[in-house]
Amino acid sequence: MFSALRQQFEEFIELSEEEIKYVASFFQMKKFKKHAIILHAGELVDHEYFVMKGLLKTALTDEKGKEHILQLAMENWWVSDYDALTTHERTIFEISCLENVEVLLLTLNKKEQLCREMHKMEHFFRLKATSGFINGQKRIIALLKNDAQSRYTELFEKYPSLFQRVPKSVLASYLGVSRETLSRFSKG
Repeated sequence: MFSALRQQFEEFIELSEEEIKYVASFFQMKKFKKHAIILHAGELVDHEYFVMKGLLKTALTDEKGKEHILQLAMENWWVSDYDALTTHERTIFEISCLENVEVLLLTLNKKEQLCREMHKMEHFFRLKATSGFINGQKRIIALLKNDAQSRYTELFEKYPSLFQRVPKSVLASYLGVSRETLSRFSKG
């Protein structure tokens, strides 16, 4: 059950079998059905999620009812509203399931305990946070700098499986284009 999580750790740190079992004890497994909402806007956030199976969408709905997608999180990705989690504020995002999903939940308190007890884990989470920050910056830069066709091409080259797993309307929203524009790109 925790093999994907173990692989995630081993990208950055070495853990003994005993350490892996101890770290795994801090996580709780949970399953959600397609279309389920695992975090509602306005809720307090106490978990981050490691996606073992399935696909999640993190989105913000503006005052006009338009959805803005911040993240699509597939297997081996971490997701949460990290601002709300860290500041103990209510989230402005909704995290929903685009497929049936299996996640491992880690509370902020357990993560902090784990980091206090094991320097290796603190190192791992620092590297993952840095990686996430860099990827977030790259996404913002792509939205500001690249035209829609370039964003589409880059996403397709980096994550081709998304185009089979995600409805076109969701992909269009994530890329910041209309569904019609997305259809033109996929034909070309």
